[in-house]
Amino acid sequence: MTPTFYDTHAHLDYPDFAADLPAVLERARAAGIARIVAVGTDLASSRRVLELAEQHDFIFAAVGWHPAHASEAPADLRDPLRELGRHPKVVAIGETGLDYYHLPSRQQGSSADDDQHRRKQAALFEQHLEVAAELGLNCVVHQRDSLEAVLAQMQPWASRVRGQFHCFVNDLSALERILALGSLVSFTGILTFNNAAAVRAALAAAPHDQFMLETDCPFLAPVPYRGKRAEPAYVKEIAEVAAQVRGLSLAELSQATCATAHRFFQRLT
Repeated sequence: MTPTFYDTHAHLDYPDFAADLPAVLERARAAGIARIVAVGTDLASSRRVLELAEQHDFIFAAVGWHPAHASEAPADLRDPLRELGRHPKVVAIGETGLDYYHLPSRQQGSSADDDQHRRKQAALFEQHLEVAAELGLNCVVHQRDSLEAVLAQMQPWASRVRGQFHCFVNDLSALERILALGSLVSFTGILTFNNAAAVRAALAAAPHDQFMLETDCPFLAPVPYRGKRAEPAYVKEIAEVAAQVRGLSLAELSQATCATAHRFFQRLT
């Protein structure tokens, strides 16, 4: 029997999948991917992933507004987030967090523009944390070049909201600080890249119940598909490398990561 795995972070509503989503989902099923968490990146995207979750029993939704697009967000997202978040197939709030890589100064903006963008991101992140705490949900957390600020902002919420620090690519010290906050991490196809020894070292050191697997598709396809569109079926290749790094069988890795996903995404059925 093929071990089952979950793709805990997928962007199934992106245009990359518009032409062949039924075939993508069929391949995921065939590869043993038993659950997919489809992640929203703004309100329209969040409604699309929720619609997918309503249509497919093995798809669940996370709803939120990506920090890289904070400048396009309304000043107050809390009411629409609450409305979406009450749906029984919504298992988390997000993708949220802070992104200090995609700043205005990288596209001819000023340092003042960067400061304004950071403040807007922080305000939106706070709203996501507030709604997650109200609804008893955890957050899907994006952090890029912003770990210190993300940890500081989450600290006051740590007793009520845990974070899935998705697409983890930081070092062991960062992993320990995330776990100390009560949050956890998830690993993508980067785990399979030749230049990702530090990421594999972090996985090797992670407690068995504090990490999950994801594709972040359509991005970051694992070896041997690197450079192509990723899809949920490719969790299988990520899992094979993860099992090797951990010294586990695929069945043991399946049991650990799926159980962790159910604890973190408490509405996952």
